[in-house]
Amino acid sequence: MSSTRSTGPSMWGRMPSCLVRLFGAALFVVATAVAQVQNDRESTVGMRARIHELVLPGSEVTVKPTGHDTPVVVRITAKRPHGDAFRYDLEWVALEVGSHDLRDYLARKDGSPLEGLPELTVEVAAVRPADQTEPVDPTPIRPENTGGYTVQLVVATVIWIIGLLAILFVGRKRKAVARATEAPPTLADRLQPFVAAAADGSATDAEKAELERLLVAFWRERLELEGLKADRAIAKIREHDEAGQLVRQLEAWLHMPEPPQAVDVEGLLAPYRSVSAAEFDESRVGVAAGAATGVGGRRA
Repeated sequence: MSSTRSTGPSMWGRMPSCLVRLFGAALFVVATAVAQVQNDRESTVGMRARIHELVLPGSEVTVKPTGHDTPVVVRITAKRPHGDAFRYDLEWVALEVGSHDLRDYLARKDGSPLEGLPELTVEVAAVRPADQTEPVDPTPIRPENTGGYTVQLVVATVIWIIGLLAILFVGRKRKAVARATEAPPTLADRLQPFVAAAADGSATDAEKAELERLLVAFWRERLELEGLKADRAIAKIREHDEAGQLVRQLEAWLHMPEPPQAVDVEGLLAPYRSVSAAEFDESRVGVAAGAATGVGGRRA
């Protein structure tokens, strides 16, 4: 069994004539658009333009040698046979304003006369005004300040100087204020370790006697008893409410054979909280003349 395959003409023959005409019109529009896109006959100075699918009758065409003063530079990028002619793709760049015929820059490869070629006129426009003969200097634009190494170095130096000044002046001023506001040591602070040692029994007899001599000498001056004899001055001190409390306790620690009992050291030192250590040091001037005679005579 044989089958008959449909051929191209029979298929086109079965198509409605209106569709055939429509398809042909579409092909014509596409071909025209492609030809327009690839047929650059206008350009500006220095810009590259192209002409594609250009059919030139006769023998093969080539480009003439060019020099530095040639106003238009033409280059053939492709060529294909087209019957008894050739089809070319051209590129051209114009260096002068005006109309130029590209045929002036072509020649036959076989040396025959260049005849029968269609007109190849191109138009070249200027990018800058006609009266401008030299390039225009661009307007200077100040670059953005992004802060480079120099800026960072200056900022770091300023911060370092500020820190140094703060250390030299602010820090010293605060230390001076702290020293000025710091309370001077009191007589109680000076007597604290001696009284505590005597209270817990760790003080030696010499330390106890020295502490008693210092207290007696201080209270003789404090109570203005320098004019009395030593024994009477000690009696007055022993009877005094503030002075007598610690003096009597110290005498008990000196002369009691039994271990000392627990006492209130803070209470004994309370009268001396309001006396500065400087005053106590001044009172020691009379220790050698008065306190040693009184306390040493009693112990003997």
